[in-house]
Amino acid sequence: MKLCSFSKNGTSSYGLVTEAGIVDLGRRFAEPDLRAFLAAGDMAKAAALATAAPDYAFDEVTHEPVIPNPDKIICVGLNYHAHIEETGREETPNPVLFARYAGSQIGHGAPLVKPLESDKFDYEGEVAVIIGKEGRRISEAGALDYVAGYACYNDGSVRDWQKHTHQFMPGKTFAGTGGFGPWMVTADEIPDPAKMHLQTRLNGEVMQDTTVDLLVTSIPRLIAYCSTILPLLPGDVIVSGTPGGVGARRNPPLFMKDGDVCEVEVSGIGILRNPVMAEVAAGADAPVTEDA
Repeated sequence: MKLCSFSKNGTSSYGLVTEAGIVDLGRRFAEPDLRAFLAAGDMAKAAALATAAPDYAFDEVTHEPVIPNPDKIICVGLNYHAHIEETGREETPNPVLFARYAGSQIGHGAPLVKPLESDKFDYEGEVAVIIGKEGRRISEAGALDYVAGYACYNDGSVRDWQKHTHQFMPGKTFAGTGGFGPWMVTADEIPDPAKMHLQTRLNGEVMQDTTVDLLVTSIPRLIAYCSTILPLLPGDVIVSGTPGGVGARRNPPLFMKDGDVCEVEVSGIGILRNPVMAEVAAGADAPVTEDA
């Protein structure tokens, strides 16, 4: 089952995605958003509408981040061996975590925004894990029972700002840099997330290609580790890490620019596609650069 968040005529809602289109669940249930719907445990009610006539064609709506308002977004850095090698870092015994803010996210089809302040805007294809029920100190063995589903994520990174200090956050949460979509696929359809295949393409060219079993810290262990720190809540998102092949580590480096199109495809889920748009200063026709 595929679930998405969207807006139509300025009104936000959430829906069940079928081959025919989107069945508007927000119109049919009391919960105001997908996060609340997951918390209510109404998955079976949504599944019962799988044959209902769609309210909208998929391309008829504006797509929002799968969970527009999560309580927390926990991102994982340096979690594939190939990415650790290309950065020259050493593998750590515990996962490298940092936060991304909900306001930095965009949905499928919306532009990834290259900020005025940088020309080093990089792609990072990842698998997002969406939590379905509250849990604290979850065991690794039982961790997947807490997963509502999985989605594609592009953890767009402003590399020079990321390197301002040893803390990653400044470069990881610029407005409009986190692509999240196009929908979540419920966990019952992906019983073993380690078997998923992840690929990132820039203008149709493959930049990253991996299988999720190559994660240094597996998805079950990430859930166990993060839930030890604080309770995980329905709608929380764990962005599990990017593989090797990022633009900053290529020779020469390759960064996203205005007019590019970036795609993140995960087997069993689908394709998150976002154009890239250079931010324009208020009242100006073009971005301000250091040479201006």
